[in-house]
Amino acid sequence: MESKRYHHGDLKKTLIQAGIEILAEEGVGALSLRKVAQKAGVSHNAPYFHFADKQALIAAISTEGYRTLYEQLVNIQETYQEDPRRQLVEAAFMYLRFAQSKPAHFKVTFSNAVEREDAYPALVEMANYLLGELIKIVDACQKAGILHPAPVGAMAVSVWSAVHGFTSLFIDGQSMHERLKIAPVDQLLIFTLNQFSIADWSADQFPLPD
Repeated sequence: MESKRYHHGDLKKTLIQAGIEILAEEGVGALSLRKVAQKAGVSHNAPYFHFADKQALIAAISTEGYRTLYEQLVNIQETYQEDPRRQLVEAAFMYLRFAQSKPAHFKVTFSNAVEREDAYPALVEMANYLLGELIKIVDACQKAGILHPAPVGAMAVSVWSAVHGFTSLFIDGQSMHERLKIAPVDQLLIFTLNQFSIADWSADQFPLPD
């Protein structure tokens, strides 16, 4: 008997959130359906109504990470409709903020913890949605003469790879910017994007929001 009452959809969301919290506190090795049930305050059997096993739970957590990034990316595009360069910069800052605020969720989202992605269509769909939105931004930047001409898919993957690598180094404690005393992290992120741009972008134009 569950100790709390949930609507069908609410329980799944609650279990995913409990899993995210366990990841943040103890890491992926500590994650289990039993522990998630305990964290959520429900019976040990309750998670099995939504997740066949731990892999399915990790896939759902990863899907939620992609969904969060996708929704924020769509919001950035709507906010800066006439400014593709600002869209790209804000997207990079958003990516960094997500990783800073939820490092464990970020790492699991982009890890190989899900052994067979093709077994989880929702995960593949959300990852594709996120890449699709980035491609739109990159395409707009190229058409505006902001980014170097290149196949748009390849450019989008290259930009994403650069920002992801930068972000991963930062949250893993590889703080080269502090050791080298060269620039604040926001300026280094702008410098990273500059490698793909035709004209130099001043970091002062795009301060990292509080």
